[in-house]
Amino acid sequence: MTDKENIVKRVCAELKITQRELAERMDIPESTIARWKSGDIPRLAELYLNALLENVSLKEKLEAIKKAHEIVSKL
Repeated sequence: MTDKENIVKRVCAELKITQRELAERMDIPESTIARWKSGDIPRLAELYLNALLENVSLKEKLEAIKKAHEIVSKL
């Protein structure tokens, strides 16, 4: 499987959402998500999904930094 084929699964897994919830979040039919899952994904959709994953990653890093700052501030 290529990265394109896995992007939908990866987004759903990392966001802990279903394909239906992803479709609702993107305001598109669930059947479109199913088609994308098989690898038939437009470039713009792929970019959006990758940006979504990057956003989640950056939010997690920001939270870690905030916690570290809190701990250091208490020293």
